[in-house]
Amino acid sequence: MTLQRRTFLIGGLASAGVVLAGSTAATAVAYPFTLGVASGEPAADGFVIWTRLAPSPLNADGLGGMTSADAAVEWQVATDANFTQIAASGTVAATQAWAHSVHVTLTGLQPGREYWYRFRALGHISQVGRARTAPAVGSSPALTMLFTSCSHYEAGYFTAYRRMAEENPDLILHLGDYIYEGGAGSGVRTHQPSGEITSLANYRVRHALYKRDVDLQAAHAAAPWLVVWDDHEVENNYANLVRADNSPAGGDFAARRAAAYKAYYEHMPLRSAQAPSGSNLQLYRRLRWGSLATFHMLDTRQYRDDQACGDGTKLCPAADDPGRTLTGAAQESWLLDGLGQRLGTWDFLGQQVFFAQKLAAADGSKSMDSWDGYTANRGRIQAGWQARGNTPVVLTGDVHRHWASNIMDNYATQNKVIGTELVTTSVTSSGDGNAAETGTSSLNPHVKFYKNQRGYVRTVTTPAQMTVDFRVLDKVTVRDYPIKTAQSYVIQAGTPGLQAP
Repeated sequence: MTLQRRTFLIGGLASAGVVLAGSTAATAVAYPFTLGVASGEPAADGFVIWTRLAPSPLNADGLGGMTSADAAVEWQVATDANFTQIAASGTVAATQAWAHSVHVTLTGLQPGREYWYRFRALGHISQVGRARTAPAVGSSPALTMLFTSCSHYEAGYFTAYRRMAEENPDLILHLGDYIYEGGAGSGVRTHQPSGEITSLANYRVRHALYKRDVDLQAAHAAAPWLVVWDDHEVENNYANLVRADNSPAGGDFAARRAAAYKAYYEHMPLRSAQAPSGSNLQLYRRLRWGSLATFHMLDTRQYRDDQACGDGTKLCPAADDPGRTLTGAAQESWLLDGLGQRLGTWDFLGQQVFFAQKLAAADGSKSMDSWDGYTANRGRIQAGWQARGNTPVVLTGDVHRHWASNIMDNYATQNKVIGTELVTTSVTSSGDGNAAETGTSSLNPHVKFYKNQRGYVRTVTTPAQMTVDFRVLDKVTVRDYPIKTAQSYVIQAGTPGLQAP
């Protein structure tokens, strides 16, 4: 069986690479669903389903082996894994302008239940994906949610994604660095194209390279995703339209960012509201999970001021400048308005960089790329959620390590816990890691846990509490290692901070 026709088992269902009955040699072409299927953005009445037609996904032109012609793509959504009860169906045109990607926004479905979906095109049927709608407002069933970040293709195998699929979650969050933009280096696998990506064609090929991974495809097919980007979807440590460095030299960075944003949208199960407009794409958005939780998904790259003092980890008074922003004024106002609405028992902030203070040295050195480099912006948000009677849980990626912290009203006095931060490690970035490494210290007494291994975070949330398991793999440079729990915590509703289970 060829790789692109590998069968995926989702909830006991197998279906992939099937040529449709009645198709002929004239209509059937090479298998077009090489990048799998995905769902995302669940609402009480529907969700988004995604695929992209790409029979030759790594072609250098970024067009996936498709012609310039539109292609008709049929889609089906069913209430059962065998598709005997069709809940919705239709046909959509996949166009070259969007790399023959397909985004179908479903409405009119029943709240709080599982569905299965598939596509047909060019004489073939796709793999089958499992999705689910959010619960209805007024209901609060338990939510099993997984989140992770930072999947560097060269640094290891995507075993964490496979283990996430096996958990059969209700929802998966990816908090940034879904791809890496750098050129080919040393590792267990090799980037394509070989150079740092800067053009639309390059970004499309790099996304396709990652999407071809069967473990990543399994995770997408297992549950709906909520995604936000960080920096490597464009360029390491960029800030708005400011580059971190000038390598590779030359080029129009605004055009490069626009190309990266377009390719990101083409490869993610996002709604049409997130489709790029020029060089911009509004990724910050809110999602309700019944009356249990509200997800506030943030974008901490597109609107930020440049990192203070030339970036890096240092003592930098400019980091405290009240005029500096990580979110931009509009997103800050939107976030505080949403936190004030108290639409559910829990408020989750899905975002990219370390939120709690994290001193690197006794002299006060901190990372300028994190919220420590934008302390006034962070202070306004913290004061705002306290004024609104909120105690949110911040969900974070970026740093390739598991961390768990209490968010303090005043870090110098450690006088009051006002929120909780859960930081996921990476899927592969930084390689296997070192389980014996120590990361907590007396400099940061509010930081309760640290682990330098790869994996993800699993949470189970009810109206009363949230249980948290930091899941880890001993190796990612070797395929198919088992997953285990390194540390667990409980967060009580309305009582911020980490407690022993």
